[in-house]
Amino acid sequence: MNVISAVKMYVTKMTDDSGPGMKILLMDKETTSIVSMVYCQSEILQREVYLLERLDSGSRDDKDSGLRHLKCLIFLRPTQQNIRLLCNELKNPKYGSYYIYFSNILAKADVKTLAEFDEQEVVKELQELYADYLAVNTHFFSLGIPCCIENGQWDKILLTRTIQGVTAVLLSLKKCPLIRYQANSTPCKKLGEGIREILSKENALFDFRRNEVPLLLLLDRRDDPITPLLNQWTYQAMVHELLTISNNRVNLSNIPGISKELYEVVLSAEQDDFYAENLYKNFGEIGQTIKELMEEFQKRARKHQKVESIADMKQFVETYPQFKKMSGTVSKHVTVVGELSAMISKHILLEVSEIEQELASQNDHSQHLQSIRKLINNSKVREIDAVRLVMLYALRYEKHSNNDIQGLVDLLKKKGVSEKMIKGVSNIIEYGGTQARQSDILGIQDAVKKTKRLFKGLSGVENVYTQHQPLVIETLEELLKGKLRENLYPFLGSQQNYKRPQDIIVFIVGGVTYEESLAVNNFMLDNPSVSVVLGGTDIHNTTSFLQELECAVRGSTYKKFT
Repeated sequence: MNVISAVKMYVTKMTDDSGPGMKILLMDKETTSIVSMVYCQSEILQREVYLLERLDSGSRDDKDSGLRHLKCLIFLRPTQQNIRLLCNELKNPKYGSYYIYFSNILAKADVKTLAEFDEQEVVKELQELYADYLAVNTHFFSLGIPCCIENGQWDKILLTRTIQGVTAVLLSLKKCPLIRYQANSTPCKKLGEGIREILSKENALFDFRRNEVPLLLLLDRRDDPITPLLNQWTYQAMVHELLTISNNRVNLSNIPGISKELYEVVLSAEQDDFYAENLYKNFGEIGQTIKELMEEFQKRARKHQKVESIADMKQFVETYPQFKKMSGTVSKHVTVVGELSAMISKHILLEVSEIEQELASQNDHSQHLQSIRKLINNSKVREIDAVRLVMLYALRYEKHSNNDIQGLVDLLKKKGVSEKMIKGVSNIIEYGGTQARQSDILGIQDAVKKTKRLFKGLSGVENVYTQHQPLVIETLEELLKGKLRENLYPFLGSQQNYKRPQDIIVFIVGGVTYEESLAVNNFMLDNPSVSVVLGGTDIHNTTSFLQELECAVRGSTYKKFT
């Protein structure tokens, strides 16, 4: 199961179906992101696509019909707004032929409407391609939907969008799964019911005739509110936590003195070999590999300076594109790693992270309380780090008889932390406190689990900054052993032919993290007979998770897909 390959295959199919010749590709805002995650512009150009435009761009209305020699590929989400725009396009076509592709299941009524508007019979192809999600890593996807739960309930529009996104993943991977969901989560159950309805209604589409029965496991972010609150120490996860990755892009424009070429950089394992090799490496290893990359680049640079003969000139011309690409790679990663290093030093993040990991993995109330007070009073510690330490403390010691949550909140106020950010402490208890979780993630009640976690904290980890293990791994381990309790993770509908699955799609309502992506990658390395794809409504760092909390607990007027 490889979501990047699945989406790439669809894009390749689009560009191949129309045959040779110059093409234009029209997309909407979301399909533009979907394609850009797996294909860079130079790769698209190689497929004879010379112009990429948005169908919803107002500037297109001014163009005349002098482009009728071009073939037009259209890739859209099947929304009513897109159907209206497409009808207008077909009524007054600007191009000679149209090859139309939708990223998900298209209603029969919409097919009929489009046919009625195609009076000049310019449509040569109309197909469904199930690439309705953002493929991030080979086993990791997102729907790019923040704040999907309001006051504990699904936003109706976003529920529909999530059902469509998950079913597209299933169709692109050719899987018709059994569904299990987290029993105490109404949002998980509603999502499961919506997906099951599509599986039943479109049963011909899901008739893949495979021997194995895959599993779709629906989890709720509320059951593990700790993972999104931790600083990260592997490259991809660190960049998202400290700089934020948005559709494989990182905005560096706020770094003083940075060149314009580096205002926004692309971090894609498909397009950047160095990133692909190092995205799961820890920060110490990254420093060493960056040094080796620099040395290799300097060696090549010296070779390029030595142009003394016709043969040297020929070699220079042949190798220059690779040299230029390497130069861009070096500049990009040296800048990113340099900024990460500066932030770690400036905000004493190693010290902060050590206490975070202890709070996530161990019980030591008096020591933890003392350490947190000291860090809050340290002027180098950022507001967001101080707040998350208190949030982790509140989760760990919520029921402790001597907890001092209020005292720590008062210290945050004294530090000058905004009231909005401080609300995160009460929000996290309401969102993911003991009353909201069905799992004992902190090992407080289960003595066996507590001992097991303490042991893991003392051995079998790379260092003190990687003691924590996301709950999703414990859940997958139980599933693999056949010990995942059915009262906690019931099936939706019939469980005929159920065996321990070899193909598992895990989807987390309320967002997923790069730490969980890394953990699932390592889980598959330890269990090579099992294939897992992990996804979520959005990919969180601490900042986005605080917004998710506020929305989920207090409600929000935020709407994305209207």
